[in-house]
Amino acid sequence: MYTYSVEVATGPQMVVGKTDTIFISIVGVQGESPKHCLGDYFSAGTVNYYQVCSQQDLGDLLLVRLYKERSMLIENPWYCEQVTVSSPTGKMTRFPGYLWFCGFMTLEIPEAKGTILAEDLNPILVQQRNLELEQKREIYKWKSFIEGAPHSIDATILEQLPQNEQFPLHKSNFEYSVASTEIELQLKEYTESTDPWADLEDIKKMVSKMTPNSVLVPQMWKEDTFFGYQYLNGPNPVTIKKCTEIPENFPVDQEMVANSFGESTNLQTELEQGNVFVANYKILEDIPPNTINEKGQYLTAPLCLLWKNPEDHLVPIAIQLGQAPGPDNPIFLPNDDEWDWTLAKIWVRNADFQLLQVRQHLLYNHLLAEVFCMATFRQLPMQHPVYKLLVPHLQDTLRIHVLARSQLASPGGLFDQTMAVGSQGAHILLRKVMEDLTFESIFLPDDIHARGMDTIPNYYYRDDGMKIWSATARFLTSIVNYYYKNDDQVVGDAELQAWVNEIYTRGFLGHECTGMPSTLEARPGLIHLMTAVIFICSVQHAVVNGGQFDFGSWMPNAPSSMRQPPPKEKGATTLQTILDTLPEVKTSATALTMVWLLSNEPDNKRCLGNYPEGVFTEELQGYIKYFQETLAEISKQIQEREKNWELTYLYLDPKPIAETDPCEPLPRSPLDPQ
Repeated sequence: MYTYSVEVATGPQMVVGKTDTIFISIVGVQGESPKHCLGDYFSAGTVNYYQVCSQQDLGDLLLVRLYKERSMLIENPWYCEQVTVSSPTGKMTRFPGYLWFCGFMTLEIPEAKGTILAEDLNPILVQQRNLELEQKREIYKWKSFIEGAPHSIDATILEQLPQNEQFPLHKSNFEYSVASTEIELQLKEYTESTDPWADLEDIKKMVSKMTPNSVLVPQMWKEDTFFGYQYLNGPNPVTIKKCTEIPENFPVDQEMVANSFGESTNLQTELEQGNVFVANYKILEDIPPNTINEKGQYLTAPLCLLWKNPEDHLVPIAIQLGQAPGPDNPIFLPNDDEWDWTLAKIWVRNADFQLLQVRQHLLYNHLLAEVFCMATFRQLPMQHPVYKLLVPHLQDTLRIHVLARSQLASPGGLFDQTMAVGSQGAHILLRKVMEDLTFESIFLPDDIHARGMDTIPNYYYRDDGMKIWSATARFLTSIVNYYYKNDDQVVGDAELQAWVNEIYTRGFLGHECTGMPSTLEARPGLIHLMTAVIFICSVQHAVVNGGQFDFGSWMPNAPSSMRQPPPKEKGATTLQTILDTLPEVKTSATALTMVWLLSNEPDNKRCLGNYPEGVFTEELQGYIKYFQETLAEISKQIQEREKNWELTYLYLDPKPIAETDPCEPLPRSPLDPQ
């Protein structure tokens, strides 16, 4: 008789009560143990100990088979963190689950050692991998919700998700119903008012909970230096490009900008020296504007010219609110009347808000991340090292995205209630954005270089992001080279090739013009793609969502919609014109709810550099520890840089990205009483 010591660890989540019975059998290269009952009650966050007997020596252990069987009519979900088995000789083998068991089922969990098909795998493990993928492809099914956009999981409500996705590890703010926040707003008599704001100062009264940065924005929003700063370090820092030649449809000349430059330089000189930049919102042209509270809204496709001045500040020097130049589409300048120039900048900020929500937030943070998640679940088994490396960054992704689609971009959702494009326009804009999507654009170094933003100073998104990107790439290089000894093993990994092909077909829609490969030919290509996946699902998410409340809680700095058409002449704008153009009270309040929800979306599911215990049992801890130490050093550098600044840029501090406490309570709503 051979006795195996078994430890079963549950997570802190709700686990099975006295309504189900759990059984286990242990499978090794020389046989399988009898089915052994583990009982029908498990406390959350505990380790339970058992003795499992076998008539034969099972040899090296391959997997454990867990059975969840009915003992009463009611079924409870059970979260199994991991199983650890010690053989009669004392050899310990880990079997990481980190899975919900829902319904009455049998699930095989392979040992923790990462393996690829290039290795001489035991036929039992090969069979387990094939069965696992077959089962996952049956429950993780694709659907195209928006024509011309990346595909999503076939689920419109939480109950349609695979059962393992219905029980979150970390509750999303979207699950703390928007309605509860709106009740607070109703008490403050904001969501019932469709009146315009009577005064800019009244907008401040809407927010009772402020962040250090959001306190500063109402003081700085009209400053040209702050306007330019947001192109570099706001929540949408990827729109601006270096301008080497003034666009033909933006007829800015030296005479117009002479007051900005002074006598020491001129437009041509600054263009040649690489100090002129442009933000072009042409992609918004012809997007049908939304109707909010039964009133048609307005949308423009502006062009904005910016200059890096000798003090290294980026400042706007010319704004045209439409793409077609002409007498009814004047070019606004900093030396125009104060309210003319302010309103022109507000229109640009409104355009930037549309692009932020649709391109950076909806496409990158949700749709592309969902494609990475789906392809990983459908094409890579639990034992695959790429699966192990990516899954911590994909936790709860599908659940949150279903909630976001239903509450943000669906008809009647927050986009319809707040944004100039609305849900219909957002879908059209998304398709236009997809036409510009390239493989290069998802890689930070390539995107920075393509936009000519390599050397502009005070671009903290680039500086901090590149440090994290490089550290992540170095870490992944070590891990990939550990498992893949040469490029031929990458080419010959059928599971890996199916994974990248699914990203190509479902995310980039099989378009060769995007430059996204359908196959991987070498290790560097795998490292590059994995770096992008992790970066988008952790770092890029922190950039886009982290600052939305900081920069958008003061509504005039990020108006979600506009209620009057853009001005067709100079000299006619007053403060009242601006108040009549900005979103009315109800829309402002609902938009504030949206940016608060997005900014406080928990990032603990995107654990940069942290891997659950037992996921890797190979000699990889040194690589992981070095990665964590590198991230800690980056964090230290960022904290040192920011310690004396009022307006801080901490969105890419790796410490909160990596170490958000899953038990930390949700932040209070900005609408809560002090």
